Amino acid sequence: MPPSLLVLFAQYNQQMNRRLYDCVTAMPTEQVMADQGAFFGSIFNTLNHILVGDIIWLNRFSQHPAGFAALSTFSTPATINQWPKPASLDAILFDDLVSLTKARHNMDAILLAFTEQLTAEHLASSLTYRNTKGDTFTKPFGPLVLHLFNHQTHHRGQVSTLINQAGVDLGMTDMLMSIA
Repeated sequence: MPPSLLVLFAQYNQQMNRRLYDCVTAMPTEQVMADQGAFFGSIFNTLNHILVGDIIWLNRFSQHPAGFAALSTFSTPATINQWPKPASLDAILFDDLVSLTKARHNMDAILLAFTEQLTAEHLASSLTYRNTKGDTFTKPFGPLVLHLFNHQTHHRGQVSTLINQAGVDLGMTDMLMSIA
């Protein structure tokens, strides 16, 4: 896969997260926090889960031999604690929407900078990492990066369904609409 494709995914990701968070922050807090029977319960919990996934994966990616500068906040001792360490996949990292929104915007900037540093050689390499249970895996790096964006898209789809059920229209979400 060409690195430019992952830059496109990061740009789309950033655009969709901004639109999604704009919709969610305009909703009543009670609606955002209410358990609606989704896999992670509420809109708020699902948004936290997406960020948890990003943090877990970027911590792993920061261990890549390439030493991506964009991921230094996950690997440099002076900045390693800038992001909370999730204890579980359903961890609530931020307990208010303002803090969660700020973290989301910061994360999306990191993701975009990271994808802009990727080369075909990086994507063709492998990464050895531990999952949340401590098991060790070695997998092709390109598909792992692709998985990060797929994970976001999957759960953003759940959130868009929940906000649509609340009568909020996110509008067109197809990536094709964001390609110039």
